[in-house]
This record gives sequence, C-alpha cells and structure tokens, in this order.
Amino acid sequence: MIGYINSYETMGLVDGPGVRFVVFMQGCPLRCLYCHNPETWELNKGEQVSALELFNKIKSYKNYFGEDGGVTFSGGEPLLQPEFLIEVMELCRKEGIHTCLDTAGFVNGKTEEVLKYTDLVILDVKATNNELYKKITSHTMDKFNDFLKLCEKLDKDLWLRQVIVPDINDNEESILELKDLYKSLKNVKKIQLMPYHTHGKDKYKKLGMEYPLNDTKAMEMNKLNELQKLLEE
Repeated sequence: MIGYINSYETMGLVDGPGVRFVVFMQGCPLRCLYCHNPETWELNKGEQVSALELFNKIKSYKNYFGEDGGVTFSGGEPLLQPEFLIEVMELCRKEGIHTCLDTAGFVNGKTEEVLKYTDLVILDVKATNNELYKKITSHTMDKFNDFLKLCEKLDKDLWLRQVIVPDINDNEESILELKDLYKSLKNVKKIQLMPYHTHGKDKYKKLGMEYPLNDTKAMEMNKLNELQKLLEE
C-alpha cells in the first residue's frame, strides 16, 4: 500500500505524550479559515512511500521514544488514507510502538478499523455548534459527531484541542460550549486551548492564495490562559 506524505518531524514534543515521530499526511477535506498548512490539502501529492518504508522510518527512532513516546499521524487529515494508515499502524502495534491519531474526526467507512490500532486520539475540535463549524470549515458537523460517537463506543482515549481565534471563538460562550462537550464525554484524558497564529500567511502568498484571516492578529496568550482557566473550572 502506497501513502502520500507531506513531511515528518522526527523529535516532536507537542503532538502526543513523550517524544514522537510525527507523520504529516497529505490530503484534507476541510478548508479551515485559520489553516496554516494549505500545502497539505490535495491528496495525491507529496512523497509517495509504502507502508513498510514508513514503518521502518518510524522504527529507526524507537530508541528515542522511551516509555511514553511513539508515532503520531497528523496532516492534513490522516483519515483520508485509511487503508495505508491501517497497514502502518498494524506494523507499529506488532512492534510495540504507541500510536496517536491527530485528526479533525472526518469519519469514513474504514475509521473504526483505524481506531482499533490507535492508542490515543488527539481530536481537533473546530467548533461545538453547527453554524460556527460550517463558518470555519465549510462543512457540517455530521462526520465529526459520528467520529465522537465511534470513539465513545470503542472507549478510545481522547485529547481534545481547540484553536482559539480572536473575534471568532475567543469568548465565554464558545468556551462554555466546549466545556459542556468535554464534561459529556467519559473518555477525555486532556483538554487544551491552542493559540491562533499567523504563520500560514507566507504559505498562502507563495501558493498564490488569499489568506482568509489576513486582518486577524495572533491570539494573545494572557487571554488564552484566562479562557483555559474558565474551561477547567
């Protein structure tokens, strides 16, 4: 099975527990207003590798993982390449390598099988109501909601993350909605607010694309910390 990979991070420290080998996979169905990786949108681009080739890359860093580390499949949206993902994850499972899926939860017919080989899900919560979700992503919440139900059914460990963007969701109402979602789920192990940044502007310019949030400033950390406290109260 051949997969399409955008890039790698060999010693990642923020995309899951411990030291991670992070695989940024190609392809994403969402068009988030604040996306900073538009180069990952198209599916059949990037480096082509076999499942075994990718597994061998991951395995070569196993000595750095320690007790908590492992591999994180990110993107893009890794669930767009489910057969490839299943094959690589199965090899990792046999080798005893911890697997993490960093996803927006764009569920499809193969997702349940992917989750069987997934030790941890980092779920990117774009929004908690359909109106805002559609504004941010250009899609409805249907697939996201189905993914949440599937994670609950399988009792899959979840980390929830949400990017906080000035004038879009940096308000008490949005945070309390996220808190309600968090409290309704029994399998959430961690919840974290992520600051919006403007690192993607140059990428859009190089690709000849208009940046949707060109006039939006980066999220202030003081306010983000206040919202995080509200979330954890």
